[in-house]
Amino acid sequence: MKKVILLLSGVLLLLSACDSKKEEKAALSGAGATFPAPYYNIVFKNYAEKTGNDITYGATGSGSGIRSLKDRTVDFGATDVFLSDEELKEMGGEVVHIPTALGAVVLSYNLPEVKNLKLTAGLISEIYRGKITRWNDAKIRAVNPDINFPNLAISPIYRSDGSGTTYVFTDYMSKADKNWEAEIGRGKSLEFPTGIAAKGNPGVSGIISKVKGSIGYIGSEYALALDISSALIKNSAGNFVEATTESISASANMELPDDTCIMISNSDSPEAYPISTFTWIILFKEQAYNNRDENKAKALTGLLDYITGEEGQKIAAKTHYAPLPEKAVEKIRMNIRSITYNNKPIIR
Repeated sequence: MKKVILLLSGVLLLLSACDSKKEEKAALSGAGATFPAPYYNIVFKNYAEKTGNDITYGATGSGSGIRSLKDRTVDFGATDVFLSDEELKEMGGEVVHIPTALGAVVLSYNLPEVKNLKLTAGLISEIYRGKITRWNDAKIRAVNPDINFPNLAISPIYRSDGSGTTYVFTDYMSKADKNWEAEIGRGKSLEFPTGIAAKGNPGVSGIISKVKGSIGYIGSEYALALDISSALIKNSAGNFVEATTESISASANMELPDDTCIMISNSDSPEAYPISTFTWIILFKEQAYNNRDENKAKALTGLLDYITGEEGQKIAAKTHYAPLPEKAVEKIRMNIRSITYNNKPIIR
């Protein structure tokens, strides 16, 4: 009888140990894009509260996030521009891109007396190339005949750090203006011929809020949160469009590649806001590297499932991002389920 009791006790202890292992929580770290940071701060917190997993995120810029993942110093990176073929080769492992929401880059400005400013790619190009230097320039007035512009110097603001926001903005400008493409081009970090440099979306929006006559490109959520005026931009169909959830979503009305790596700026949709983009979380497809614990891999895929699910996408909308289109979600879910631990799918 004593042997039976001891055997049962041993079984119970073993089961208890197994349950304890299953319930073990994980600590996740990420770094990268400042663009989706207001959304990530909330959605990560909600997921942590639901699961008990701890998540830290450093909004250090897309370039920094990519480098940190490459160096294996974080569990995931965040970027507003997908990795190039050359970057993918340098990562040292297969990388999966998971879109988490759509956002926009807006041209915000500090002209308290001016509402509903309209800009074209040509005007933006001349401002940032130093060809148009004052707000009452005839070319700006021609597009905005109903506005009485002040005789005020224009102070263009740009990002000093390697930034996905800069890439999205300059990708659009390179598509829409030949002079921009020839003289400035597209990239995460560029030499601008004139203007004031600032670090991160917060840095750019901070200068705009303080310097009268300034204009700069920032994430739409920062403009909305700080109540900074933003211009209506002329799209490829010839319509001046405000950045809204609907107009940003309209930019993604297209067939997406299976890996979701596509820039949706300068969309040909008549309703589209032209400087729109996906924002991605990136991670290694095979999660059993650097002696990583399987619980950490499960927590990370669970986080991705939560973000791209109904609850996570509702949070995106509340924080001024456009939710993922339905046709994109199916491909995104397939990519999440392709993530493995010791070559076995984590989510089956």
